[in-house]
Amino acid sequence: MKKFFIGLLVVLLACIAAFFIFAPSIFEKQTNMVDGKPLPEISAEAQKLHDSLMIVDLHSDTLLWKRKINDAVDYGHVDLKRMQDGNVGLQIFSSVTKTPKNQNYDSNSADSDNITMLTVAQLQPIRTWSSLLERQLWHATKLDRAVSASDGAMVAISEPGHVQGLDAVRGGDDKPVGVMFSAEGLQTLEGKQENLDKLYDAGMRMAGLVHFFDNKLAGSMHGEEKGGLTEFGRQIVQDMEDKGMIVDIAHSSHEAVADILKMARRPVVSSHGGVQAVCGVNRNLTDDEIKGVAATGGIIGLGYWDGAMCDTDPKSVARAVKHVRDLVGIEHAALGSDFDGAVTTRFDTSGIVHITQALMQAGFTEDEIRAVMGGNAMRVLQQGLVPLKDLPKQAVEQTAETGQ
Repeated sequence: MKKFFIGLLVVLLACIAAFFIFAPSIFEKQTNMVDGKPLPEISAEAQKLHDSLMIVDLHSDTLLWKRKINDAVDYGHVDLKRMQDGNVGLQIFSSVTKTPKNQNYDSNSADSDNITMLTVAQLQPIRTWSSLLERQLWHATKLDRAVSASDGAMVAISEPGHVQGLDAVRGGDDKPVGVMFSAEGLQTLEGKQENLDKLYDAGMRMAGLVHFFDNKLAGSMHGEEKGGLTEFGRQIVQDMEDKGMIVDIAHSSHEAVADILKMARRPVVSSHGGVQAVCGVNRNLTDDEIKGVAATGGIIGLGYWDGAMCDTDPKSVARAVKHVRDLVGIEHAALGSDFDGAVTTRFDTSGIVHITQALMQAGFTEDEIRAVMGGNAMRVLQQGLVPLKDLPKQAVEQTAETGQ
């Protein structure tokens, strides 16, 4: 009988170990998928142009998952090898710290959280199990470690000079991938203004105020109240702009977006999503919101999944780009994949050339394609990362008056 219980204990421990080893990757394989639908053959002309581009993706959620960015795998959407294969020049990695149960685009409570179980299953540091701030700081550590382990294949971007330097070095033989740290919701501040300093010191240079639920800063488009900025939210927006952190309106309620655009002194970004003129879901931007972002000198990051485009065909991304161009100008269109964000797409980041080809086939000029694929984002990042105190006085005054 004693041998039986010992054997049972061994089996139980083996099952527990197998859960922690295999469950996170199995879950991700079922969450971040490529739909396998047909894609056109890439023309030599499209590939040649694509290989010459500076490509910037404003949003990926890869840091949420247990695997390392440096590891080449055959699931999910983003890793170092696939970024290199896709000629990605700069990838912004966002930190997801909390998502509601039964998540949907219409109405979600802030009372539940799916990510806690994931942090435990991934055996993240115990401090991350109960603190959203610590989860976000852990994601920053993961990104820093990936950069350090890449032997120069990835470089951290946190200053305007880094942006300019990356563009210059990628024009030569070396092709390092720039990486920047962002946030999907600042519920991680835990209501404390001083925690923004901790995130800034950890390398964060862009942040959305909310994710799928209302928080202490603002209402979410998918929350229960969907209200505007709170006083705390207004203070954080001002602090972010002062520091040189780019404000991201993705997931914000219509009222919160209006409040942010009204007070913005720097370029504002919508890091990932779509436009309602192409796909009429509530998370996508109205024409008035697109005009508001453009008035700040900002950009609209267009995604590749069905929630942003109502399908996964690259031609839909080209249609969204056309709408933005025709409404406010090509200088305000950009890319925001939402790769690894619990979405299904037609291709992973190694196949981003399909966007280049779709834009070519839609009649965009080479200069327009260069702008959309990364040029616009590089401009906004270089401008937005400058602390307000370091801007010339005339530029500060002009920014306050025009929002640009």
